[in-house]
Amino acid sequence: MAAMLRARLGTGCPSCWLRGWHLSPGLPGARLAHATAADRLQREYDAVVIGAGHNGLVAAAYLQRAGVRTAVLEKRHVLGGAAVTEEIVPGFKFSRASYLLSLLRPQIYTELELQRHGLRVLPRDPYSFTPLLEDRSPPRSLLLGHDMAKTQQQIAQFSQKDAQAYPEYEAFMGGLVSALDPLLDAPPVDTAALGQGSLLQRLRALKALRPLMQAGLVLGRQLPRYYEVLTAPISKILDQWFESEPLKATLATDAVIGAMASPHSPGSGYVLLHHVMGELEGQKGAWGYVAGGMGALSQAIAGAAAARGAHIFTEKAVCHVLLGRDGRAQGVALQDGTEVKSKLVLSNASPQITFLELTPQEDLPKDFVQRIQQVDTRSPVTKINVAVDRLPSFLAAPNARDGRPLPHHQCSIHLNCEGTHLLHQAFTEATHGHPSSRRACTSTPRPMIELCIPSVLDPGLAPQGCHVVSLFTQYTPSVLAGGRPWDEQARNAYADTVFDCIEAYAPGFKSSIIGRDILTPPDLEKIFGLPGGNIFHGAMSLDQLYFARPAPSYSGYRSPVPGLYLCGSGAHPGGGVMGAAGRNAAQVALEDFRRL
Repeated sequence: MAAMLRARLGTGCPSCWLRGWHLSPGLPGARLAHATAADRLQREYDAVVIGAGHNGLVAAAYLQRAGVRTAVLEKRHVLGGAAVTEEIVPGFKFSRASYLLSLLRPQIYTELELQRHGLRVLPRDPYSFTPLLEDRSPPRSLLLGHDMAKTQQQIAQFSQKDAQAYPEYEAFMGGLVSALDPLLDAPPVDTAALGQGSLLQRLRALKALRPLMQAGLVLGRQLPRYYEVLTAPISKILDQWFESEPLKATLATDAVIGAMASPHSPGSGYVLLHHVMGELEGQKGAWGYVAGGMGALSQAIAGAAAARGAHIFTEKAVCHVLLGRDGRAQGVALQDGTEVKSKLVLSNASPQITFLELTPQEDLPKDFVQRIQQVDTRSPVTKINVAVDRLPSFLAAPNARDGRPLPHHQCSIHLNCEGTHLLHQAFTEATHGHPSSRRACTSTPRPMIELCIPSVLDPGLAPQGCHVVSLFTQYTPSVLAGGRPWDEQARNAYADTVFDCIEAYAPGFKSSIIGRDILTPPDLEKIFGLPGGNIFHGAMSLDQLYFARPAPSYSGYRSPVPGLYLCGSGAHPGGGVMGAAGRNAAQVALEDFRRL
């Protein structure tokens, strides 16, 4: 089987099963129909959404649900933005960019009836596995799951004190998540309108204050402690709770993942919270795989929109936003010269693309343009998708003789997480333009690796006996030292470093590789439109959240151009496959549409 698959590597077209297809409105379940999108695209709609990322599709679904005639225009050949399934290696279907689901807002599941449109989520339990590199045989490992007693037994290998403290830590963090949760589903407070807006604006601002006040009431006396979590380095917070380094490093990965930050960076605690805010099937903080890959989620959202009449097109690149003489957005122009008129324009693109490329600069305030130019979009992420002909066998948890998956294979597998100092060293190296580059992974710095094998729970992603492996790695700078480009040699050298590290934990991994897809920060920017390769459209740092996302006074989805709205991850509440920005922006745009 492996030899046959390797022989096929030179053939086939990436994602050919999706190329050139679009969703046709009115079809049962919004099934895919192969048709020429050009003869379906109308010249006028009530609303146009730029980009068919998951947030754009969510926005379109809510607009169309409210009776607003909506079109979605996507420049790629496949829907979903970073939430896509692509067949990079023949026979292997990868969640090429985003790869796990948890943060999608519960209201979106129910209001858009995503299960009816084909969404099926595969929860993971246990969910986290950290094998160690140790001289002892076998090396120890840390397995975390939803069974608290078993999780405490695992932690007790390293510290009885930590095992006893862990339930209290979980409850403490859960309290903060519960308080902040309502803030995700509403626009931030318009502070300017509170003082000097019209009566209507002031009433809207007062209404928006309600979730903020509710959050304060829930936090109550614990507010000072929770404030510390939001502002302090996560290493400081974890040191207050725990003493064992493997546990602290495992938990710290959620505080730095996707962020050009160290566990010692102030504010990294919020990034951790952002990654534990979700739920799956009522289980708080749970993460799972989407059956069929992340693209199946995007298809389900698109199906919900198309079933109500939305028009969704691929390979329709927007060139710029059309403005009327009054300065209002009145549609978009495509790269092929086609103009599509509309009363509303919602952009799922990043703030940088939306306001620095698609909107005429002379129609934007200079201070706003400067703010967008100064947004921190640094990314530490290189995503590597790997096709293998067998499951990795870890020294800390060897495979069964029959080769069947074991519980830890379904987890997020954290490598090079023996201690938080390893994460900090890798971060420090990247700030000087150097990706983690030690070929022998017993030395430092070593790349932080989150390894997932979704085909363990979803065998249809790969041929029988084979698997798809997702490697979310950091720290890799967007620009290498000396201004060197991320050319093929640099990509392969870094990937080889990552594979050497995995080999140290799971001997035989390198020989199991059939094919690989390496996406450095510039690749993530070029392919998916992620500025600087940043998976959140901009750092999730405290100075770029809530009131200040994407810029102060423009955090409520409206832009300086009337009729133009931001509905992607660059808007509140930020990145992750959450859908909140798309849903919130649609509601704001609907308010304005009803007043037109």
